[in-house]
Amino acid sequence: MKLQAYLKGAPAIVLAGLLVGSLPVQAKAPIEVVTSFSILADMVKTVGADQVNVVSLVPADGNSHEVELTPRDIKKVASPDTRLLFVNGLGLDSWTDRLLSSSGFKGTVIVASDGVKVRKLDEASAHDEHGHPVADKDAHDHADHGHEGHEEQAHEEEHDHGHNHGEFDPHAWQDLANGQIYVRNIARALSQADPANTALYEGNARDYIQQMQALDGQVRKAMSDIPAQRRKIVTTHDAFGYFADAYGLEVIAPLGISTSAEPSAKAISAVVRQIKEQQIPAVFLENVKNNKLQDQIARETGAKVGGMLYSDALATTGEATSYLGMMRHNIRVITEAIK
Repeated sequence: MKLQAYLKGAPAIVLAGLLVGSLPVQAKAPIEVVTSFSILADMVKTVGADQVNVVSLVPADGNSHEVELTPRDIKKVASPDTRLLFVNGLGLDSWTDRLLSSSGFKGTVIVASDGVKVRKLDEASAHDEHGHPVADKDAHDHADHGHEGHEEQAHEEEHDHGHNHGEFDPHAWQDLANGQIYVRNIARALSQADPANTALYEGNARDYIQQMQALDGQVRKAMSDIPAQRRKIVTTHDAFGYFADAYGLEVIAPLGISTSAEPSAKAISAVVRQIKEQQIPAVFLENVKNNKLQDQIARETGAKVGGMLYSDALATTGEATSYLGMMRHNIRVITEAIK
């Protein structure tokens, strides 16, 4: 009798189990992440995939050196849902310090460049006429002026030109070896914030790094095919120092590290003379800077305008809308212009 009663009840128990098992499981919401600029945003999206929702404070084609944050940006950082803020560090996005203060951000700040071998600015901006970047001291003095007096506007608009780069060159991502360090830092931070998806983040980071390593080899091969005496270019500001050091290129940058500085007539004259003396083949434009100066230098020297380079921001369309795409674009444009 007991066995018969058990069998009679079994279908109901099984049916109940099936009903419970068929109920929809609520999907876990993606991690809300903010990044300081578009290159970091792409890296975080690549590692985090659909487990992250990423907002970049400085958009594609935006200038991380000259930042005007909106109330919407401040609100996003202030949101209790925002768990992670990724910054570059090395002075590029020092404007985020005041943003953090005004927004009351409660999450975790991750410095993506942590661990890279940094270039000191006194190494990055030599002031001579022997193939090193030329920067005008007066222009840097102007670029380092303070921006006090905006604090009272923090609740309405965060405005900062981000000129203070300290003692280091902040453009570390321009060396693909450093890009790999960024990715490892990103994967570690996402894993700590979301341990359940550690395997996903680590796997994506591993694949991403392999792509970077392959591209790094391609860049080295492309540059080695160019005669050493032609591996010289002029860019607007000194954003390609890491690239130059890694891949055997020489870069002249009239504006130095800052994009807001205006070089003196003396500095421009020195650049023009250097280009003529060394027969530097190409002058390049940048997507984050007004390029009138480069056009002027090209006219005065006869050097050709080699094309557009992407330095501090990704493109809104085309090949350079991702970090790897940006690096592929830049090396292709450079080698085609100087070969």
